[in-house]
Amino acid sequence: MLLVGNGRVFTQDCENPYLKDGAVVIDGEAIREVGPFADMKAKYPDAEFIDAHGQLIMPGFINAHTHIYSGLARGLAIDGNNPTNFYEVLDGTWWKIDRHLTIDGTKACAYATILDCIRDGVTTIFDHHASFCEIPGSLFAIKDVAMELGIRSCLCYEVSERDGEEKCNQAIRENADFITWAEKEDNDMIKAMFGGHALFTISDRTFSKMVEANDGRTGFHIHVSEGMNDVWDSLQNYGCRPVERLLNNQILGPKTLLGHCIHLSGSEMDMIRETGTMAVNNPESNMGNAVGCAPVLQMLKKGITVGMGTDAYTHDMLESLKVFLIIQRHHAGLPNVAFGEALALLLENNPKICAKYFRKPLGILKEGAAADVIVMDYKPFTPIDENNLGGHMIFGLMGKNCRTTIINGKVLYKDREFVGIDEEKINAWTMEQACRLWGVLNHREYSAKSYL
Repeated sequence: MLLVGNGRVFTQDCENPYLKDGAVVIDGEAIREVGPFADMKAKYPDAEFIDAHGQLIMPGFINAHTHIYSGLARGLAIDGNNPTNFYEVLDGTWWKIDRHLTIDGTKACAYATILDCIRDGVTTIFDHHASFCEIPGSLFAIKDVAMELGIRSCLCYEVSERDGEEKCNQAIRENADFITWAEKEDNDMIKAMFGGHALFTISDRTFSKMVEANDGRTGFHIHVSEGMNDVWDSLQNYGCRPVERLLNNQILGPKTLLGHCIHLSGSEMDMIRETGTMAVNNPESNMGNAVGCAPVLQMLKKGITVGMGTDAYTHDMLESLKVFLIIQRHHAGLPNVAFGEALALLLENNPKICAKYFRKPLGILKEGAAADVIVMDYKPFTPIDENNLGGHMIFGLMGKNCRTTIINGKVLYKDREFVGIDEEKINAWTMEQACRLWGVLNHREYSAKSYL
């Protein structure tokens, strides 16, 4: 049993939102009780004590859309790659990387991504993977790393026709095989979705194969209208807009998650709402790719569940929270919008998305919820309580404030040190894989010893 206490507890539980000097009691994989620190210490004297040092105790963050396959790209410049539009970003950067990503490369990406997530207080990820160099077994490789390091994950593979029919069929099989494995395991730490890339890389024939292979077992996780490529392709080749194509191909539904959704019409939003389909916004990535600002405020007004992801642009959910606010205000030309909506995406809707896949409640500290708890170092010089925590999150807190991360009742990161994880060994191996990948991409040798 663990007792995380001696700090300000922000629970995200409307019935017990804030304790100025509180504690969270963890029994196994679930939260047993939340209450005043002194009371909990007296009630559970034998519990292992995790000292919050007077700082903030909060539920772990959730990233509703990321890409592990980009884990070795930090600092990388690919010779001759100077993209001037979104398609060139995809083809010259991300597709080029994943076309050279082996199983070992995929594992290295997973290590790099998950360690950063744990450091930033992210306890659950929804990953959308691509490694067209080596597809079979890639989701299982990610699963192995996720289970080794202890992060809660929902995984899928990105089906696409961009590299031919055989690779497309392998991607479909990888999704189907992993879904079958996840169903048999029934592990609340690892779940599966059925992934798809942008619609302009998927034909109706492939959609039919995906639906058949899935057989209604899980939802789809797919990129939608991130760039105008999707809209033009659907209108020119199928006579309808992208979301209508998804509707016609039986992709929409209450467990399906649509990534980006930037170039939507009002009728498309209605289709998303009426089918109970969910969406996820990735503000920094959208700005970085210069693809536009998603109409999230309109989607929320229509009653669509929109969550927050990072698209792997960062692993810091608080960074995305801040950028969401400013891109929406800039786009609307109004300095008084998107504050409440930003917090709703991260703190309310991401847990709703998780509830479609994971049994225990996530994103909340209360009895019976998953024991995903973080401690954030933050000494405010202005008042802080349950009424203005959002302002401190947007204008003060950062992922790097994370001091301690507990996932599923296991302490993985304590007082800024990993627990039971050999970070140096992992970093050395990951560096070797990064140098191999960079060498293949740029046709020259990179020595891991030179960078360690």
